[in-house]
Amino acid sequence: NGAMQVAQRGTSESSVNNNNGYGDWPDRFRTFLASAAGTWTISQATESPNGFSKSTKWDCTTAGTLAAGTYGGFEQYIEGHNLQRFGKGTSDAKPGVLSFYVKTNKTGTYAIEFRDNDNSRMVGGTYVVSDSNWNRYAVPIPADTTGAWGDDNGSGLWIRWWLVAGSNYTSGTARTAWAAGTTDNVLAAGHTVDLSDSTSNEWHITGVQLEVGQVATPFEHRNITDEEMACYRYFYMHASGAEAQQNNRSPICS
Repeated sequence: NGAMQVAQRGTSESSVNNNNGYGDWPDRFRTFLASAAGTWTISQATESPNGFSKSTKWDCTTAGTLAAGTYGGFEQYIEGHNLQRFGKGTSDAKPGVLSFYVKTNKTGTYAIEFRDNDNSRMVGGTYVVSDSNWNRYAVPIPADTTGAWGDDNGSGLWIRWWLVAGSNYTSGTARTAWAAGTTDNVLAAGHTVDLSDSTSNEWHITGVQLEVGQVATPFEHRNITDEEMACYRYFYMHASGAEAQQNNRSPICS
């Protein structure tokens, strides 16, 4: 759902605060949000770059208070079945690249966290916003010959777009290579932005794409029927599935 076209639960949710889970915004994307990280309306928006029709919008409605333990952002969990092409944990491990479009009025350096949930390993990255236009960003992911992802429907990889990060999450040395452990102080290393510091702040994202290789290719627009069916798989899947495991709502079936 990288083009943010499918929103089965609803298209807008207000008063989002102290929330870790899915909601009424485009499918497959979750919040991780502490109570001090502001209150938000998160929605499927029509504002988008050329070639797209939708984005997800974060709109700050109550400013937060940045403390050492404050955190907030957007994330997607990717199941192991969809990660096997990276060959992680083998001698033939391949690098990857995450690309996406962001538009925000809040300039600065934003952190990306890549977490191997199967093996408790992580690596980080950043992207720098220097203007309030739509821009495409590409964040490299190094190869990792340690820790294979399970070939299953568990949440093997967490991708996190950090929007708010207190010093507990930024004070460590940024990881440019995969390493064991998910110590808090490295999770958002390099992040300089507090998106929650004003009710004027907004952040839009669309065109999210994860690829094998070191160069981001043009976004692959899929037929809406195929995109909807891919999202239905998670919305209706059993409670043991990657999304249902972390969903803070009851699954449709079990």
